[in-house]
Amino acid sequence: MPSREQIAVIKQTVPVLQQYGEQLARHMYARMFEHNPEVRRYFNPAHQRSGKQQKALSDAVCAYAANIDNPAALAGAVELIAQKHASLGIAPEHYPIVGEHLLASIREVLGDAATDDIIDAWAVAYGELADLFIERERQIYVAQENQHGWAGFKPFVVTDREHVAHDVVSLHLAPADGRPLADHAPGRYVAVRPSDPDDGAEPRNYSLSNAPGTPYYRISIKHETAATADAPSGVFSSFAHQRLDVGDHILVSPPCGEFTLNLPADPVRPLVFLAGGIGITPLLSMLHAALAEPGERPVVLIQAVRDRARRPFADEIDALAEQHPRLQVHVCYDQPAAGDVDATAAPASKGYIEAGLLDRLVGSAPAEYYFCGPQPMMAHVRGLLRDRGAPDDAVHYEFFGPAASLAA
Repeated sequence: MPSREQIAVIKQTVPVLQQYGEQLARHMYARMFEHNPEVRRYFNPAHQRSGKQQKALSDAVCAYAANIDNPAALAGAVELIAQKHASLGIAPEHYPIVGEHLLASIREVLGDAATDDIIDAWAVAYGELADLFIERERQIYVAQENQHGWAGFKPFVVTDREHVAHDVVSLHLAPADGRPLADHAPGRYVAVRPSDPDDGAEPRNYSLSNAPGTPYYRISIKHETAATADAPSGVFSSFAHQRLDVGDHILVSPPCGEFTLNLPADPVRPLVFLAGGIGITPLLSMLHAALAEPGERPVVLIQAVRDRARRPFADEIDALAEQHPRLQVHVCYDQPAAGDVDATAAPASKGYIEAGLLDRLVGSAPAEYYFCGPQPMMAHVRGLLRDRGAPDDAVHYEFFGPAASLAA
């Protein structure tokens, strides 16, 4: 535990970290990948290229420094990161590697400003934080063993594949050992990686898009194609779309994540799902679970997509709306092709999710909101819900990739 003096030193570094945090994070990752290339596989190269990973680390370090004397304030962030670590198989031996390069980067980036007192204080603080993550991740691994029967990666077989949109393929994955799957909490994700390390695709997280209780996992993967030479195609998404077929084996970790459906105690409180693009995947699993609940709870799904060809799970969602009169579905097309709005089975409109649409579909009754999608869409939705007066405990969301802020 840092001493009172060391806590004071760490809090004094907050303004410096806010100024140099992203530079420090870039330096740390470059240094770590050079000296310990074995850990590179745990980090998404697209997030490194875009700067998302560096910003997420910078924000996390600043938040930790600012709350070093109030760790309870970090509980939510710790849980989110621990769940992601557990999905990828992060182990206790990885933490000293990160610590070594973090402390070295503080000294190398800040130069003379990084006094021995600062380095010593951060060494103690990092050790405390590492112990916190190691213990929480140990608990997650034990829970996975107890609930699902394994931790780490286990061989699965691709039993089916289907194109659910122009650029999205769904893979059905069943355990290679034939053992039944325990129900997953709707909204959770798994990590997947090729069974042959020579395939070159590293572990990646994908939400489970199927209903809990099915005898397989379904992951639905958007093909991330190259936009520029500096932003090449997604390695795993290309592998899944171009090379993975029925009968192939793949390694899968147990379900992880804290973005899960918790049904309100009030049996008629509406549930509202707002999905942007491939962000439909965790929400679709939640939608299935919500509709399987007996009763007459109103359920609303607003699906925001570019055009009809890129609307994932259109047939499945429209069928659910046919089967369940209490489900309202509305599609918002950003750039519809000619005839897209009129050709959609569900009610549709051109444009973004707006306040008037929420007023019409949800009304003024208190509701529970779940949303997922690209960061700009999520920030927009969060603003709409704030304007509607939705309390924070009724608003639930998840980022794909390193977490960002939706603060106004």
